[in-house]
Amino acid sequence: LFVFLRSIAPTMVVSIAIPMSVVGTFIVLDAMGRSLNIISLAGISFAVGMLVDSAIVVLENIDRHKLMGKPFHIAAYEGTLEVWGALVISALTTIAVFAPIIFLADDAGQLFKDIAIAVTAAIAFSLFISVLAIPMLWRQTMRLGRAREKPSFIAQKLGSFGSIARDFFMRLLGLVLKNHLTRLGSVGALIAVSAAFVWITFPKLEYLPEGNRNLVQNMFVLPPGLSYEEIEAVGYSIFDKIKPYMDEEKDGYPQVSRAFFNAGGSWMFLGALSADQDRAGELIDLFRPIVNSFPGIRAITKQAGVFESGMGTSRSVNVDVTADTIEEIAIYAERLMNAIGEEISGSQVRPVPSIELIYPEVTITPKSDRLKAVGMDARSLGIAADVLLDGRKVSEYQGAGVKKIDLVLKTPESVITAPEDLGRSPIATPRGQIVPLGELGEVKLGQGVTEIRRFQGKRTITLQVSPPRDITIQEAMERIDEIAPQVLAGSNSAQTRLSGTADKLTQTVDALKWNFVLAVVITYLLMSALFGNFLYPFIILFTVPMATAGGFLGLKMTNWFLTPQPLDILTMLGFIILVGVVVNNAILIVHQSLNFIRNEGMEHIAAIKEAVRVRLRPIYMSTLTSVFGMLPLVLSPGPGSEMYRGLGSVITGGLMVSTIFTVFVIPSLLSYAIAWEKFRKNEY
Repeated sequence: LFVFLRSIAPTMVVSIAIPMSVVGTFIVLDAMGRSLNIISLAGISFAVGMLVDSAIVVLENIDRHKLMGKPFHIAAYEGTLEVWGALVISALTTIAVFAPIIFLADDAGQLFKDIAIAVTAAIAFSLFISVLAIPMLWRQTMRLGRAREKPSFIAQKLGSFGSIARDFFMRLLGLVLKNHLTRLGSVGALIAVSAAFVWITFPKLEYLPEGNRNLVQNMFVLPPGLSYEEIEAVGYSIFDKIKPYMDEEKDGYPQVSRAFFNAGGSWMFLGALSADQDRAGELIDLFRPIVNSFPGIRAITKQAGVFESGMGTSRSVNVDVTADTIEEIAIYAERLMNAIGEEISGSQVRPVPSIELIYPEVTITPKSDRLKAVGMDARSLGIAADVLLDGRKVSEYQGAGVKKIDLVLKTPESVITAPEDLGRSPIATPRGQIVPLGELGEVKLGQGVTEIRRFQGKRTITLQVSPPRDITIQEAMERIDEIAPQVLAGSNSAQTRLSGTADKLTQTVDALKWNFVLAVVITYLLMSALFGNFLYPFIILFTVPMATAGGFLGLKMTNWFLTPQPLDILTMLGFIILVGVVVNNAILIVHQSLNFIRNEGMEHIAAIKEAVRVRLRPIYMSTLTSVFGMLPLVLSPGPGSEMYRGLGSVITGGLMVSTIFTVFVIPSLLSYAIAWEKFRKNEY
């Protein structure tokens, strides 16, 4: 700021104004019962950047009026008055973009609500500070200090470079505005290039960034009948193999600072932590061959995700396999599991529950006619079976000063000691009869899996697919959708359904997609009301597709030169943010052009050129300060950087591309719409 504004006084003004906005935002967050976390801090940081942009516009325009020879107080008043309308429109459009996010439900609402509240509050405070506090602070600062400090050598050189760049852009703009052909050709070419780039480079979607959590999970699929002693032996064997790596770094792997092992029934889990928190992911290659070296045991090894809500649930696609019989489900689940492993190289597939049909299972099939004769139905038969087996909760009891106690009705364990006893157990019917359960339902002994899971009333086995890091969740979903019909082609009843992270991704993308559309519509209607015209906002919104192309370019550059960065839902938020940000530069040009025509009676083409020339410096100043403010999000290698790298890449790329294109596209389109201003003036 000091270099751009060529004086320390404006820089001091902005430095004083920033805490005012931040404190106001803290008050709003506290009033709404929201905690201060990394999400809301990111929103405050973004809003501070918006305050700096608004302050730059105000200070630069005051400085321009001061250079005209006006007194301090006149320059401060008239300079602010000239741009305050544009600042109000910019602030309200940004607030309008973020306000709907507050009301998002599900995961998207939980993730983005804090940042939306923080940005909305900070922008509102920034508007008042920019219009009221900034001119006053500038006036007092300039009174106390020197009217104008001598620019430094660097500032002079940058100022000269800025003048050369401005003259270059103005010459290009003169060529673009030369005639109808050059205007329409330039607009069409830039819009076509933007649309083509978005179409070609649109990446596959990811759900959430995994982060770099210091925990490696090993989840085992145990063979049926494995005894406690055998499970314990497996655990001790694993610890013997990893013991050399717990003492020091070895074979290029980081030191294992801690490992723990849990097992119970048919499940087994091994967790490990790295002494170097940033290198925890490298332990996956260490553990994977070790935990899969035991005959008959399959294991999945993965790094725990930051947003993980269950063991091994982050970044996985659940494939629910259903059919008429459990035997058919097990057959096709195993075939699909093998097909996925072959098609998606490097993926890990875990069946939940296991697919071995060797566990004893009792099935009770209701006899409809018998049940109807005694005044019962299938549900009441199921309740009776619950009472005979593990019991059924029938009520609650809560005494004074004690917790609630569940009242459970159940049969003594001595009554049913074998599956055959269940069919002989007597049941009291609503009509006062006592009949054996076997008379009302067919009791059949068979084989099944360790757990009964149902989807829409049908038995199901879930395949939990964890794709490798170089394959996004969307790519995995598409490949599974291609494989499943081929595998299930021989069955009339077997079906698959994608759930888990895949389901959340679909729901969140739909929510954000419509939120993006809503943001554009609200921005258009709000600008229409503020401008009193439906055409100017439509022209301003032409910056959105160019910003979108720039966002994808920024994402592509990050993938090329830094690190792979998928399009996850945090990154998608960047495109919604761009809607409220990139229109600000176009608003400055349109607003200033209207000022020149309505207040100074300039011809429309001359007014547009002069507006671009006057606003070019604050546009590029605010863009460069925003870009430099966002670059740490993109370039920082520290812990947590992967959370916001995509967001920073999108906003940085979108701002840079849209700013370059805006000074050519908006004046070209505006030259047709603003010509009507002279007819409006004649009518008045």
